[in-house]
Amino acid sequence: MRFGSRIGVDVGSVRIGVARSDPSGLLATPVETVRRGKGDLARIAAIVEEHEAIEVVVGLPTSLSGREGQAAGLAREFAAKLAARLAPTPVRLFDERLTTVAAQHGLRASGVRAKKQRGVVDQAAAVVLLQDALDSERATERPPGRPVEPPPAADGPAS
Repeated sequence: MRFGSRIGVDVGSVRIGVARSDPSGLLATPVETVRRGKGDLARIAAIVEEHEAIEVVVGLPTSLSGREGQAAGLAREFAAKLAARLAPTPVRLFDERLTTVAAQHGLRASGVRAKKQRGVVDQAAAVVLLQDALDSERATERPPGRPVEPPPAADGPAS
């Protein structure tokens, strides 16, 4: 298992859940929910720098059959922009089937009411995603998911 903190990112259409691991890569914990839109890449880059992360794991939402829909396309696009922003820090896409469902179930089981879940469910989903990625790496002794290649350099600054 590689040593160093990782950041998990659960990309939604309105909010982005962010989690981090301890440097030994054993346990994922929530960090914050970032509002999607202007400044989201900058905020995530600041979190990556603050925690001296060795990589970022972005959730790739797929159906149970493994097919990718519109949400997966948006996650891929976001991951590519993030990879360009964070280079040379690697960004990886990791299958996140049912992470939000697992997060909602866990919150409900811990007594968090549905109305109050909205603010933390994205963070909880990021924790589930990152923990799954950490467990996968420990089991396979290989980095989780697939690397994201940043898009070719374009003129102008990233958001």
